[in-house]
Amino acid sequence: MTEPQIAILGSGPTGLEAALAAAERGLPFTLYEAAPQVAGHVRSWGHVSLFTPWSMNVSPRMRAALEAADVPVPDGADGESCPTGAELADRLLAPIAALPSIAPNLRLSSRVVAIGREGLLKHEEISSAARAARPFRLLIADGEGKERIEHASLVIDTTGTYSNPNLLGDGGIPAPGELALDGEVRRDLPNFAHEANWAGQTILVVGAGHSAQTAVRDLAKLAESAPGTRVIWAVRNAVHSCGADDTDALPERGRLLREATQLANGGSPAVEVKSGVAIESLRRNGGKIEVALRSAEGVETVAVDRVLSLTGFVPDDRMYRQLQIHECYAFSAPMKLSAALLGAAGGGGDCLSQTSHGADTLVNPEPNFYILGIKSYGRNTNFLMRVGWEQVGEVFGRIE
Repeated sequence: MTEPQIAILGSGPTGLEAALAAAERGLPFTLYEAAPQVAGHVRSWGHVSLFTPWSMNVSPRMRAALEAADVPVPDGADGESCPTGAELADRLLAPIAALPSIAPNLRLSSRVVAIGREGLLKHEEISSAARAARPFRLLIADGEGKERIEHASLVIDTTGTYSNPNLLGDGGIPAPGELALDGEVRRDLPNFAHEANWAGQTILVVGAGHSAQTAVRDLAKLAESAPGTRVIWAVRNAVHSCGADDTDALPERGRLLREATQLANGGSPAVEVKSGVAIESLRRNGGKIEVALRSAEGVETVAVDRVLSLTGFVPDDRMYRQLQIHECYAFSAPMKLSAALLGAAGGGGDCLSQTSHGADTLVNPEPNFYILGIKSYGRNTNFLMRVGWEQVGEVFGRIE
């Protein structure tokens, strides 16, 4: 059998694990990264600490590769300190990418815009050997927008979900006025200590997950030194959904949940919680953004300076719309894996309990196309980095 030319999309933890696996097998591969640096998505939240310690963030394959190259393995003081995203990228992912077995195959500032099969459309040769025999065509755009076509016989998509945030409106569709104000709605977690235009402002934070909890906690701290800073925290469900557990196996996660719960229950005069609300509409009115919040009691309009939408992310499927991908209608992820996750824990369960569900759950009707890492979980937020490494091993176990 001819060795497959492998295209690996994304140089985060799962993508680099796949690159190492390909290098171990002596298989030709190209690792594409849209950002000008390795692990672009990780760096975009580089100021945020992970909940997991160093001991859980270095795969056995990564450790072996660094040790073989006499490169220090980042372990923190005792293996149990939690790195920030920037530390993970600089101390682990960048050194992996710089290894002689990886670096010549890395293409930075190379965004994969679209993927198809040469000579075939989506509906032709459904999951057939004839389709598998045709190479993938990858449309690549560089940092200047120049485009080119490259080919591969096997594609591993590890691009994650961070570039495709959910929208604000009820039901997941845009709220009236949201698209018109898109440039004024912030959809990632800011570094409030190093960014201007947050202190002394009235900020609407939408969302109840870990990112929103982190933002509200950090803004409450900012308000202590910057009078006039005010947070309106809008959540769909009751405030107790933040939760708090003193026995959390991840201490930093438990600490955040406890702090967020205190804030949701009136722990800071700078934070006002609006629970059980949906975003009805947004509009610019002079120097303010007016946001209509709908609840069971009616519609209330709040005037704010900034809108921070932290409502989670969903996989972007536009890249592979011309491929035969069987997606779950609920989780927007590969159907077989989504079904396995639902069957195992009803789609829930803590991330620490997650394991890979076998190579068969990673297979799509499209031959030799795999979605791995956090993108494979879709809307399910219980992904753990270790699962991505296990998936890589299972996929490469299928390659003859």
